[in-house]
Amino acid sequence: MSKTEDAELLRKASDWWTTSIIDIHPGRIAIRGYPIEQLIGNVGFADMIWLMLRGELPTRAQSSLLEAALVPGVDHGPHAPSIAISRMAVSCGLPVNGAMASAVNVLDDVHGGAGQQCMELYREIEAEADAATHLPQAAARVLERRRAAGDKIVPGFGHRFHPVDPRTEPLFALVDRAVAGGVIEGRYARIGRAVESVLRTSRSRPIPMNIDGITAVVFCELGFEPELGRGLFVLSRSVGILAHAWEQKQQGGRIKGPMPKEIDYRYAGPARRDLPERDNTHPQ
Repeated sequence: MSKTEDAELLRKASDWWTTSIIDIHPGRIAIRGYPIEQLIGNVGFADMIWLMLRGELPTRAQSSLLEAALVPGVDHGPHAPSIAISRMAVSCGLPVNGAMASAVNVLDDVHGGAGQQCMELYREIEAEADAATHLPQAAARVLERRRAAGDKIVPGFGHRFHPVDPRTEPLFALVDRAVAGGVIEGRYARIGRAVESVLRTSRSRPIPMNIDGITAVVFCELGFEPELGRGLFVLSRSVGILAHAWEQKQQGGRIKGPMPKEIDYRYAGPARRDLPERDNTHPQ
């Protein structure tokens, strides 16, 4: 192999994992150009999330709003499948990393995907409103179109456990304050309220905004893409997953299933029966 070919091979190897996120050399680390020793002690975790995902540091106000949106999603109790799985995994002998991986893997479309789906809904309404002008009209059209297509659930609205989600209003108050302070524009906040208004007048009972709906407002206002909205929720919920895995490890217990063994599940199959006599001759 010639020197030219060697150089080309080395270039290809160097380009294989091209990244603009981190630059590491012996004794030196820089994230998005900032030396790690300058970041330590001067920026918070929410700042680092923003820097890693967006390439620049947020303002203090942007960072505070992002952090506020990450706080309420950390946990929703052992009846939340992701949390229950983390505890069951530990009781089956998995270490903390295995329990966390098992739990995070279920945060997909049904359990964990509503925030991303709500962000996509808000963006669809925003695109509709470019022509419709009035957000309530755009929201009504989009919701009706989705209903006609067979969608029965409006992501980000209603909750199977809370008649009114206690996490929504405190976050909305912070959103309103950020709008008043010029931190965010407020268009997605108006879209979220428009959806809630349409659902209030078009359904037999109110369907208030839940935690996914309000965090979708925050993430959209802050300029995150919908898929990153799901990733941000996974980051948030991972804190609760870790806490429950660790608590279960301290409590002990082996092979804990979804319910105590004293509580029977409901069997819906045939009644107990005898196996009929069968012709045991084998076909030639």
